[in-house]
Amino acid sequence: MKKLILPILCALSLVACKEEPHKETTSVTYHKTDKVDTVDTYFGTRVNDPYRWLEDDMSEETENWVKVQNEVTFAYLDTIPFRNELKDRLTSLWNYEKVRSPFKEGDYTYFYKNDGLQNQYVIYRYKTSDDPGSAEVFLDPNTFKEDGTISLGGISFSENGKLAAYSISEGGSDWRKLLVMNAETKEIIEDTIRDLKFSAVSWLANEGFYYSSYDKPKGSELSAKTDQHKVYYHKLGDTQEEDELIFGGTPAEKHRYVFSSPTEDYKYLVLTASNSTSGNKLFIKDLGDPVSKFVPILDHTDTDSYVIENVGSKLYIVTNMDAPNGKIVTVDASNPTPENWVDLIPETENVLSPSTGGGYIFAEYMVDVVSKVLQYDYDGKLVREVELPGIGSANGFSAKKEEKEMYYSFTNYVTPERIYKYDVDNGSSELYRKPEIDFNPEDYESNQVFYTSKDGTEIPMIITHKKGIQMDGKNPTILYGYGGFNISLTPRFSIANAVWMEQGGIYAVPNLRGGGEYGKEWHDAGTQMKKQNVFDDFIAAAEYLIDNRYTSSDFLAIRGASNGGLLVGATMTQRPDLMKVALPAVGVLDMLRYHTFTAGAGWSYDYGTAEQSEEMFKYLIGYSPVHNVKAGTSYPATLITTADHDDRVVPAHSFKFVAELQEKQVGNNPVLIRIETDAGHGAGTPVTKTIEQYVDIFGFTLYNMGYEVLPEKVNSAVKD
Repeated sequence: MKKLILPILCALSLVACKEEPHKETTSVTYHKTDKVDTVDTYFGTRVNDPYRWLEDDMSEETENWVKVQNEVTFAYLDTIPFRNELKDRLTSLWNYEKVRSPFKEGDYTYFYKNDGLQNQYVIYRYKTSDDPGSAEVFLDPNTFKEDGTISLGGISFSENGKLAAYSISEGGSDWRKLLVMNAETKEIIEDTIRDLKFSAVSWLANEGFYYSSYDKPKGSELSAKTDQHKVYYHKLGDTQEEDELIFGGTPAEKHRYVFSSPTEDYKYLVLTASNSTSGNKLFIKDLGDPVSKFVPILDHTDTDSYVIENVGSKLYIVTNMDAPNGKIVTVDASNPTPENWVDLIPETENVLSPSTGGGYIFAEYMVDVVSKVLQYDYDGKLVREVELPGIGSANGFSAKKEEKEMYYSFTNYVTPERIYKYDVDNGSSELYRKPEIDFNPEDYESNQVFYTSKDGTEIPMIITHKKGIQMDGKNPTILYGYGGFNISLTPRFSIANAVWMEQGGIYAVPNLRGGGEYGKEWHDAGTQMKKQNVFDDFIAAAEYLIDNRYTSSDFLAIRGASNGGLLVGATMTQRPDLMKVALPAVGVLDMLRYHTFTAGAGWSYDYGTAEQSEEMFKYLIGYSPVHNVKAGTSYPATLITTADHDDRVVPAHSFKFVAELQEKQVGNNPVLIRIETDAGHGAGTPVTKTIEQYVDIFGFTLYNMGYEVLPEKVNSAVKD
């Protein structure tokens, strides 16, 4: 391969200049994927599905295909000359102590901590009356399995803090097992409860708890459809077979997502039921009356509404009913339907995400994607604006009513997460934890810009990079997006992105329509027949970066995961000329069949379904990445990433997409798939696997931008 040689002009000049990297092409021989004669008919239109057999995750044929694809991929990745160097730097930077906000249960204060490179966070605790330095290990998930592939899903404590129930995930699956322990002795006291999925665990005083699950599907539990969610009550001492069905299980009225939790005073059980990821019914049940039934507050799914607090029979409800950005209303539980609601904290021009603690309401607002927090009393009177330590994302402000101090975290793209202690009465904040990390935020800058999308809509984007980089169109750049499910991408620090920026890379995040950054209207503007707006917003972001010389098509990579994987797949098939590298991760890529797997039918609010109408079918097939790979097209260098235990977005999406690309790709850009084993959609992935994934993603990206050594070495040589 060619070596990087600095031009003589650079060596003689006092002005640093950047050389465009070059390398010879590494050829890839792909494994040929067999085809089958599978055809589906939608409204009279026949659609071939030649790789349908890859949906069978239980077959030996699929297992062999995965093995061969990984062999091809890792053979290629092994040729990247700076791969080990990149791994060393990622490992080194990752290795610092990380501590999350403390919380109090019973006589103890608990907190999560990772010493640096531990695969999973460990829960520590100390007597609240004692010195925090006396903290001991309470629960160490690293002991669940040596390689860290069994992770802690969550933990919930009983009213007096003497009991705890914690869930575990095996291999990253959404299916969980639940264990109950004596929190004082740390001994397991119940048989394992199995087959929880998308479940909170909500204690009823110290007697038992509520949880949610689906009936175990027939066939593969990693891909078979699950669409009948139920809530059960487990009384301590009973077997799981004796658990009482509280809600759900009626064939005539299925709900895909049902969650329950008691109010803090255990006066009411609050339950939400929905068929999609947006919109829910809302019910309450009087726990003081053994024969009480669920009373509907809302009996439709047109809004997103939930109970945030109660004072006796007075309910505090967060809702976007007639308030797309959200508001808080109050109502008496004896007559809780919307016609009786009274506004407490009205809607504003910014999106509301409230929490409670210490007898106050903390209204967090997103103001052009950054946090602003206002503190209110329970009568809706403004107490103060919380003075935050900077511009970025603040999270937390949650505690029990009687507590007078709480904790919150603060971060942005250049500031590693810091923990602050907040006094609820006087409003003072003090720094509680600051990480000791080998990264200097002062060397970097993060700026928000607004650019114009195809239809004239103004879209915000935050661009982060080293100070003083040259805007010459040659900066390696990752454009990361999501754009869906009312999810907001707010500024937060990432160790991996810090390493990327150390190399002179730019990291850009646009806040696309479909997200929640500007409320329900912003979300709806990127759903169903308006989904193309999301792709147009992303394309316009790329064009902005190129037009303003941050980068160029030769140095641009696009990246996204899950719904963001769909974003990357659609963008690269619509505009393959726009970027050099495409990085779709755990993506929703077959838009005609996504709803037939696991909980996929619940995503129909955002996507619609192919059976919904002929118009919807034509719209979906018009952008579905699997169905829009064109023969004879030169697609960007592509590294698809997925995992064999992903039962959120099944890996068959990625399998079929890469098969289409490998068959139809022309030119020398590689099209590869990296399939992680014993991992799922992302949550609970061990640190060792996470580091390896980023090594391969960043290595593949830089290598296909022409680098044979890390960019920082090139830049340092130029400066010298």
